[in-house]
Amino acid sequence: MLPWSGRSEALVVAANDPWITPAERTGFAETPDYAATRAWLDRLVKASPLLSIESFGRTAEGRELYAVRARKGSGAKPVVLVQAGIHAGEIDGKDAGLMLLRDIALRGKDRLLDGVDLVFVPIFNADGHERSSAWSRPNQRGPASQGWRTTAQNLNLNRDYLKADSPEMGAMLGLIRRLDPVLYLDLHVTDGTDYQYDITYAFAGWRGLYATAPAIGRWLDQRLRPAVDAALVRHGHVPGYYVSAVDNRDPARGILHDPESPRYSTGYGDFRRLPTVLVETHSLKPYRQRVLGTYVLVEEALRLAGTESAALRDAIASDRQQRPAELVVRWQRLTDPIYTVDFKGIAHQMFPSPISGRDEVRWLGRPVSLKMPVFGEAPAQSVRLPAAWWVPAHADKVIERLDLHGIAYERIAAPRTLRLDMVRLSGPKFRSANEGHVPLDARLTHEQREERYPAGSVRVPADQPLGLLAAALLEPESPDSLLAWNYFPEILQRTEYMEGYVIEPMAERMMAADPALRAAFETRLRMDPAFASDPEARLGWFYERSPYADARYLLYPVGRELLPDSR
Repeated sequence: MLPWSGRSEALVVAANDPWITPAERTGFAETPDYAATRAWLDRLVKASPLLSIESFGRTAEGRELYAVRARKGSGAKPVVLVQAGIHAGEIDGKDAGLMLLRDIALRGKDRLLDGVDLVFVPIFNADGHERSSAWSRPNQRGPASQGWRTTAQNLNLNRDYLKADSPEMGAMLGLIRRLDPVLYLDLHVTDGTDYQYDITYAFAGWRGLYATAPAIGRWLDQRLRPAVDAALVRHGHVPGYYVSAVDNRDPARGILHDPESPRYSTGYGDFRRLPTVLVETHSLKPYRQRVLGTYVLVEEALRLAGTESAALRDAIASDRQQRPAELVVRWQRLTDPIYTVDFKGIAHQMFPSPISGRDEVRWLGRPVSLKMPVFGEAPAQSVRLPAAWWVPAHADKVIERLDLHGIAYERIAAPRTLRLDMVRLSGPKFRSANEGHVPLDARLTHEQREERYPAGSVRVPADQPLGLLAAALLEPESPDSLLAWNYFPEILQRTEYMEGYVIEPMAERMMAADPALRAAFETRLRMDPAFASDPEARLGWFYERSPYADARYLLYPVGRELLPDSR
C-alpha cells in the first residue's frame, strides 16, 4: 500500500468535536449501519434550518429510502443529486456526504448552496447495506464491515436503470423525474488492477467520445473535468479516468474506453439528457483516503454547478431539443488504440501459482509510469428510428416502464388498425440467467403487416426529448430492450397445432398448386439432413406456410410506425 497524506486530511474534525461523524470517530475504520446513519442525520437536520429529510420510496424489504435536501433561501434553484451506496459495500460516498452536509449546515460552507440545492441519498441499496459483513468485498481496504453489492432481490441496481425491475430503481427514477437535476453524481468504489489513482471517474463525452448528448458531454469534459482534477490535486489526491483494464492480469495490454450503456447510470443519464458522472474510488486505497477524495470531488462539483448553472441548463436544453435519427445497437472493439495516456501504474510481477496452475499477478506497491494504450469501440450496427412505436394495451409492464421514465405517449380510446413495420423472431435461444431474467437471443426479420391495436394501447412518438431512451427500451435490436430482457415470453409459445392426418393431404394440394413451394421443400430436404429425417419438422414446415398457422407466434408485439420516406 502506498503511503499517503494530503491537504484533504484537514477536513477531518477533532476527536472531541460534537459533530464528528461515525466514520471519523473510528478513524475511518468503520462505517455506520442504516439506523446509526439515520440517527446522526436526524440530529443534524434538527440542528440546521438548511436541511430537511424526505422519503422517496421503499426497498423490497420495506426499508425507507430517504434523501437529505440542503437548501438556502426560499427561491427555486437547480438541483445537484448525489447518490451513495448503489452498491452498498462501496459506501465511501455516504461517509463523505455526512461530512460535507455537516460542513454546509454548521461550518460555513453554506455558500455552496448560493446557486444550487443539494439532494443527497446516503444509502440507495439499503437492503444490501444491512447485509453487512467483514467478508463482503475481499478486494477492498476498509471499512471493517461492508454491505452487499446487490439488493434483497439479488438485483444489481447499476444494471437496472432502463429495465427498472426493482422498487429501489422505480423510486430513484421517480426522484429524478421530480427533481430534474442539473447534475447527477453516482458514487462507487472500483475493483481491478492496482495503480496510483485514488479517485477515478467517467461520463459520456470524456475526451469528446461517445456522447449522444453532445452539449452536456462538452460541459462535463471541458468545464467539470478540469475543475475537479485541479481540486483533487490541490488536496493531495491523484485523479484519473475510470480504469477498466483489457486484462487485469496483464495491465500493460491497455485499458478500455467504451460507450456508455443505458443500463448504467452514466449511459442512462446520457440518453436522458441528464449530466451524470460515475465516481469510482480505488478499492486498494485506505478508506480514509477514499472518503476524503470523494468529499473533495463532490464539493467541487457542487461549487461548479452553482456558478455555472446557467451554462449547464443551456447545455441540457440544447440536447433535449435534439432528435437523433439513429440508435447504435452494436459496437465493435477496435484493434488499434484510440489514444495513449501517461499512466500512473504500480509495479507488478508474475509468479507461477501451484493453486491456480497458471502465472498470477502480485502487486509490489512501487509507483511506475508507462505509456498506456486506450482501446475504444466503433459503431457496428445502427437502426433508423421510426416515427413512433405502438405498444398494445396488454403489455402493461412496458407501459409501466414508460411511466417510470417519464416517456411521453398517447393512449388511444378506440381500437386502431395500422400498417406497421414489425419483427418476427426465429431460432430463439436463452442466455444464462442475469439480473432476474433469462435474456433472449434470436434472429430478427422485419415484415410489414396490418395490426389491430385495442383501446388502451399507446403510441410512443420518437419526436420527444426522451426519444432515444424510448428507442433503447423498445427497438427490437437494442441490446437493452425489453425484448432482449425477455419481457415477452408469451410470444415464444405456440398454442394451436394441426394433426398429421390433416397436414399431409393439405401439403400435397399446396405443392400441386405452387411449384415454387414444392421446389423450396425439396431443396430443404436435400440441404438439411436433420430436417429430412424429422417427420414432425417436415409436417410443421407446411403448417407454418398454411393459413392455419398462428400469425402471432414469435411476433414482437411492439410495432414501428415508419417515417413517410422509410416506407
